[in-house]
Amino acid sequence: MSSWIRIIFLLILAVLLAVVLREHSGNVLIIAQPWRIELSLTLAVLLLIALFIVLHVLLQWISWLSSSPTRFRSWRGQRAQRKDRSSLEQGWIGVLEGRDQEAEQKLARLLARTRSSDTKVLAALALARSQHDNGRHAQRDETLEQARVAAAPQPKLQEAVAVVRAELLLDQQRADEALALLQPVYDANPKAFNALRLLLQAHWQLGNQAQVYECVRLLQRKGVLSAQEARPYIERAVTERLAQVDEAGFKSTWGDLKKEERLWPSIALGAAAFHERLAQPRDAAKILEAALNQELDPQLLSAYSQCPPDDVARRVAKAETWLKQSPNNADLLTALGNLCLKGQLWGAGERYLQRSMALRNDVRIHALLGTLYDRLGRSHEAMSHWRLAALAAGTLPVLHWDSVLPAADMRSDPGAPDALPDDAPRMSAPAQSWSAPEAASAVGYLPEESSYEEDVPRKPTSGSPLVDTSDDDLYFDSAPIPGIDLSQTSDRSDSATSAAGTSQDDISRTA
Repeated sequence: MSSWIRIIFLLILAVLLAVVLREHSGNVLIIAQPWRIELSLTLAVLLLIALFIVLHVLLQWISWLSSSPTRFRSWRGQRAQRKDRSSLEQGWIGVLEGRDQEAEQKLARLLARTRSSDTKVLAALALARSQHDNGRHAQRDETLEQARVAAAPQPKLQEAVAVVRAELLLDQQRADEALALLQPVYDANPKAFNALRLLLQAHWQLGNQAQVYECVRLLQRKGVLSAQEARPYIERAVTERLAQVDEAGFKSTWGDLKKEERLWPSIALGAAAFHERLAQPRDAAKILEAALNQELDPQLLSAYSQCPPDDVARRVAKAETWLKQSPNNADLLTALGNLCLKGQLWGAGERYLQRSMALRNDVRIHALLGTLYDRLGRSHEAMSHWRLAALAAGTLPVLHWDSVLPAADMRSDPGAPDALPDDAPRMSAPAQSWSAPEAASAVGYLPEESSYEEDVPRKPTSGSPLVDTSDDDLYFDSAPIPGIDLSQTSDRSDSATSAAGTSQDDISRTA
């Protein structure tokens, strides 16, 4: 549009000039001895215009010729810049695509030939990233040092180098070094949110939960960190703080939390544990109930079922209201069973635990049923559930129901008077069909139907003299303790000494 306006303006100017020259038909006389030149005014004006154009073109051409070296250097620089940019793009693309060898070759050549500090820094950072991914940390540090030197004149590039170096150090779990690099960057530029994110990770690795909480809150206020991303940081920081604060610190911490954050299971558990330490079970119950109204979390239910006996009735009534909404919640039924055990409500506790076991076969349910039946005097059922709990736990060796642990091998015990020779046959429990595991603590328990005494062969009573097996000393190590004189410790040593003397007399008489 502007070009059309200029053309119209020039046309109007030309028309006006033609009209003026037509009305003023004068002559121009130029006398330069011995010449006398006479021209019309119109011709003189046209010649002046033509002369101006020719001189302008001539001067422009002379200027262009004189600036040729500068323009040539600029052209070469632009060509090198385009080449460097292309190499940098290809190198970064290679790093991102995983073609590390080809990318590192291009970036190394670019780093060696380029004269641009910006390009050198960017190429060094890309090369350092590739070397870090391949585990060549020494070469990575050398490349980052080159980037730091190249970025010295420009603060923005120095910040970029520090942030990238800190990120790579955090990947190596070297959080203290990363923190030393990131803190000055954030102090100089509070809007460096990427540096603040990395500061959060550094404090998280170092376990500085107070600083973690501050960084998370800053990132949330700036809209950089979403609530879902911030939750694990807040949960851990607040939980550890609640485990250490006093009453004033608890009020400050609890008041700083949002309403929905107080209902998170880990935070509710930490707050409840704080009130339990201060012997305030009602306050702990209120916090747990508020969280359980939001979600019937198993950990919250387990903590809610741990209470003093005078608070059992109120908690059972509250838990039964949740049971109306979730009648098939095994964790809630287990918690109700545990509460009934604490309140000695044996019948209700058995019903709740049986319903829970029908939904899920769990170690804790069997353990609670075993405790319940043990208090009711139903030892056989209690032992059965305890065995099932041990079996479900999977931490004890699998043995037979109606067998005991095999006898200890005492052939190498120098203090055992009834030690058997090496070639004597070893006794073992009779082989039986497997049905369930048995804990080592239940060795003395023998069901009525057990035929242990009939199946297990006894030691012969004839032959060499044997010590009475009813003696409790056989269940202890009989080897002497180095450096201790048994004659000075107990009356047990006297009997041992007299027995030794009698044996020596018998040997001499026999000889």
